[in-house]
Amino acid sequence: MKTEHEDVTPGISRRTLLTRAGVAAAALAAGPVLGGTQPAHAASWRVPGEEASHKRTWMAWPSSSTIWGSLLPAIQADIAKLAKEVAKYEPVVMCADGSTAASQATNACGSTVTVIGSVPVSDCWMRDTGPLFRVDGAGGLDAFGLNFNAWGENATSFYGIPASAYDKDRAVAQNLAAYAGVPFAQAAVVGEGGGIEYDGDGTLMATESCWVNGNRNPGKSRSQIEAELLSRFGASKMIWLPGVTGYDVTDGHIDGTARYIGPGVVMVQLAGAVRPDVWTRNAQAIHDVLVNSTDARGRRLEVLTIEGPDTLPRIPAGRQKDFLSSYMNWTVTNQAVITTQFGDTAKDAAAKTAIAAAYGRTVVQLNLDNLYGNGGGGAHCVTMQEPNR
Repeated sequence: MKTEHEDVTPGISRRTLLTRAGVAAAALAAGPVLGGTQPAHAASWRVPGEEASHKRTWMAWPSSSTIWGSLLPAIQADIAKLAKEVAKYEPVVMCADGSTAASQATNACGSTVTVIGSVPVSDCWMRDTGPLFRVDGAGGLDAFGLNFNAWGENATSFYGIPASAYDKDRAVAQNLAAYAGVPFAQAAVVGEGGGIEYDGDGTLMATESCWVNGNRNPGKSRSQIEAELLSRFGASKMIWLPGVTGYDVTDGHIDGTARYIGPGVVMVQLAGAVRPDVWTRNAQAIHDVLVNSTDARGRRLEVLTIEGPDTLPRIPAGRQKDFLSSYMNWTVTNQAVITTQFGDTAKDAAAKTAIAAAYGRTVVQLNLDNLYGNGGGGAHCVTMQEPNR
């Protein structure tokens, strides 16, 4: 299946929606069920904020020509580049689909990245397919999965990629948890890790367009979905945000627009000149909700802002509207925040300065144009942190 602006076969862009009859323009969407074995006193378990100390970062090596076609080598190059950078700050374990893919990943990533071939993967989107790890404050660690279903089967309905192409990714969460030796349970909702943000201190934020959606949670109300997510994350308050439907395969994941810096502090990217109006309006709508929100502790949120790039000098004009020009899709490591740069010198520098000031950590900006452009995802989308106990 060809993407909208590239004469390649086949290849999924997670952000580009092929024109289809009947698809509307964007819409701005204005007791928990546990569903698995849980440790005693489950309320004490929580998913720590991403800025907390990590044991390691998990990633996945893309090797499917069914999914990527001729784009595969370029995507692999960006994954290897990112993995080697993360490995400067904390251990990285790369899951590869069998011995051949593992050998390929080892050659590309080098000796600083641990590659394993015993956790089968379909693709590279570990944030969406992998387990979310929880701690209990007493040395315990467990994990849960969000029942990945290829973004509501959008990969198939948008691009014609067979649903079976993602079969291994549907089981990554439990397989990885088993490899790591931690207890695991499936949540009673369907979604992706990139579709929810958590501060580790009781508050979640997510877009309704991802979760209150018949392609993931048919028949479930917002309150039912909220109760399950709060229970799983060990949180007590959800901030629901507007989202965009019908413009990208994720249905508007939050991690490209708004992120927690830490408890009580969020950052929002207000779209730069290259983003289509629908994303500009959505970013502003998310900002406006957050500035009027309080968290689980009753704190008024401190909302920091940055602006997206105004130019994409390396990207052909015909592809720019579908390019994920988000600085927000960073990955946090123990000593650094790794994000991207787009070639807009002034905006790249301003984003780097703002993120560094917010975190008090080194910020590394990489050129990941293939991953952000052809893949439509970024550094956050392809990493999953495992916290220290």
